[in-house]
Amino acid sequence: MPNLPDVVLWSIPAFVLLAAIEMVSVRIHPDEDAEGYDAKDAATSVGMGFGSLFFDFLWKIPIVAIYSAVYALTPLRVPLLWWTVPLMLLAQDFFYYWSHRGHHVIRILWACHVVHHSSRKFNLTTALRQPWTSVTSWPFYVPLVAAGVHPAALAFCSSVNLVYQFWIHTERIDKMPRWFEFVLNTPSHHRVHHASQGGYLDRNFGGILILWDRLFGSFVAETVRPLYGLTKNIGTYNPLTVATHEYVAIARDFRAASSWGERAGRVFRGPGWQPVATTPLAAAPVAEEPAT
Repeated sequence: MPNLPDVVLWSIPAFVLLAAIEMVSVRIHPDEDAEGYDAKDAATSVGMGFGSLFFDFLWKIPIVAIYSAVYALTPLRVPLLWWTVPLMLLAQDFFYYWSHRGHHVIRILWACHVVHHSSRKFNLTTALRQPWTSVTSWPFYVPLVAAGVHPAALAFCSSVNLVYQFWIHTERIDKMPRWFEFVLNTPSHHRVHHASQGGYLDRNFGGILILWDRLFGSFVAETVRPLYGLTKNIGTYNPLTVATHEYVAIARDFRAASSWGERAGRVFRGPGWQPVATTPLAAAPVAEEPAT
């Protein structure tokens, strides 16, 4: 397998340049209905992004070991050819959809992904607000490696997917052409994904393609202006708190739980899950003595 470029690292200068252009655009032509930029928020997002580069490097060590073991065991091999690369990108995007969806509906996975949704702004620096515990994603891609996709090819496809999603974190683009909006993920679709109001929650999980959401019933079109952030915002710019606050909340709820069933629910059910409240059975009425 030839060496493939780390698309994310090579794209960092473009990320910085495009974010700077967007900042200038917001200053010159402000949109009263858009969230725009906040210096502290943008700095936190950028800091989270650089931190994720460091932690991702550490997490790659055990993940590559696991993928390499699976790849060594499987008899299948997918060659790196001009026509197999698009197929691998398509397959990776399919499994990304399920990984992304899983990270919204399983709380211990949400504890990782919540970082990306913690900003109440929506701009190109928000795309850089990445978690420091991305080790949670690797199980979703094991089927690809077992099917013969080399771990390096998987890493390349994942990088392409991540880079594609940078430009869709903006309010400066309204709608793309109709055919584009139908097939691909766009700023309009992703604004819905980052919204915190009820009808938009847990929708539009696609990475490059929005077709997965259309196929699996998770698509919602943008109709009203989204409100960004979390249903319960954390109100801090401290990177360590941003990175760990949901893990802390899980640990607190786990300790306070009254049963092992509730403890399991606090970890593996949805982020908003609550145990069913039980009420004691009403005392049976006492039969009256017959009159004599």
